[in-house]
Amino acid sequence: MHPKNLRIEDFTYNLPAEKIAYNPVNPRDQSKLLVYQDEKISEDTYRNISQYLPENAVLVFNDTKVVKSRLFFKNENGANIEVFCLEPYGEAIDYEQHFLEQNSVTWICFIGKASKWKEEKLSKSINLDGLEVNLSAEIVGKLEDAYLVKFCWSPGDLPFGKIMDAAGVTPLPPYIKRVAEKVDEESYQTVYSENEGSVAAPTAGLHFTEKVLQDLEDRGISSLFTTLHVGAGTFKPVKSEVMENHVMHSEYLNITTAFLEDLVTKIRRPVITVGTTSTRTLESIYWMGNQIVKNPDISYEELKITQWLPYESESVCTAEEAITALLNWIKNTQQDHLSIETEIIIAPGYSFKIVKGLITNFHQPQSTLLLLVSALIGDDWKNIYQYALENDFRFLSYGDGSLLLPKTDSI
Repeated sequence: MHPKNLRIEDFTYNLPAEKIAYNPVNPRDQSKLLVYQDEKISEDTYRNISQYLPENAVLVFNDTKVVKSRLFFKNENGANIEVFCLEPYGEAIDYEQHFLEQNSVTWICFIGKASKWKEEKLSKSINLDGLEVNLSAEIVGKLEDAYLVKFCWSPGDLPFGKIMDAAGVTPLPPYIKRVAEKVDEESYQTVYSENEGSVAAPTAGLHFTEKVLQDLEDRGISSLFTTLHVGAGTFKPVKSEVMENHVMHSEYLNITTAFLEDLVTKIRRPVITVGTTSTRTLESIYWMGNQIVKNPDISYEELKITQWLPYESESVCTAEEAITALLNWIKNTQQDHLSIETEIIIAPGYSFKIVKGLITNFHQPQSTLLLLVSALIGDDWKNIYQYALENDFRFLSYGDGSLLLPKTDSI
């Protein structure tokens, strides 16, 4: 069955509020770990995850860094107005360069209490390393479900990354009904985060510590790092009855040639992704490479993976051939990386091309993240989630997680 015909009501379960984690476990590697292997379920903690992985496995992590994307201003009457920065506005955004921009930038934003924003501009004063900086926000456009907001600051010779870090608040998920605290700046960030750009954490990685990463290395398990900037769309509920009517959110990938060169040398080993974002990244890489194999002269605009392309395009090459094709395509552009959007939706009916296993948290009912899990392990997701509910596992972003290793002949 084509995933367009899937009914989202078939991917639901009862999630009591008391099962949702509102605060992280400390230390983070003491989070509970559900292990699904050979269609059997067991449990341990993340501290021991290396013991359950194939000795020659390759783990792929998302090294994106969460930015303080919630900005609060006051109008002339003293009412709080929240500007939640979703993503930079423009085509082919280079996130690294964007956060170095000076004077002004424009973002796509949600606005809380937008009706109270009557002024042309809102402004606030922030302290940046002892320097007083004036930051202003101006609505310069309206999209279907968001706004375009232009930010300006003075002095203007400061990079926007520093402005946002000084002015903003950590963007906890909407279901965590509390104000972000100082501790969240560290706990809602992976220990290996590097590239700024996410407005939500790649939460599967929150359980890893330097000690766990060292254990992986000691056991000969390779760790590769790539970047997908997580957008607020990751929390977007599926409201349509069938998936055909759901518009999948897009997110930016930043794929370096160094990563592809490393990946292609290890592609014949079991590749296990840490999180749904890493999964979307690798599978998008395959389909981009596949498109290049079919059309070597493909343009940048045509390379973007739309949500249904994997189900409606013929697979003509191996994973190794696809990765090599994309690597060469990037090199031919005289660049060392590719920054591009993906809208790929991974749902039951999807044929995995690179990923052989997944480390992930427990996701919301009727979410595209749960669809991805089901695509990998089939209807057993129901047994796994029922086990987790009955055995005191904590759910969602700050919750516990799972290692899902399906039989290789089932994916």
